[in-house]
Amino acid sequence: MAKVVFTKNLREHIACPETSAPGATVREVLDAVFASNDLLRGYVVDERGALRQHMNVFVDGANVRDRVKLSDPVETDSEIYVMQALSGG
Repeated sequence: MAKVVFTKNLREHIACPETSAPGATVREVLDAVFASNDLLRGYVVDERGALRQHMNVFVDGANVRDRVKLSDPVETDSEIYVMQALSGG
């Protein structure tokens, strides 16, 4: 199962501990995580299931290419990092 990590900043806004979940794509893994945390789903993806503009997801250090369908492949030993994009000065 892929390891899913949410950054500290995101954990300050919503309960989302580090976890592991099965799946062959980012969508499948995140859907498995969201199954027990619907509030997190609404924070990370929009009503169509696309990654929200203020969110970034990395798989094994690479930014996901498909922000709409989240079809990027995931291996059983992959690490997925979900983070909120921050800006400011």
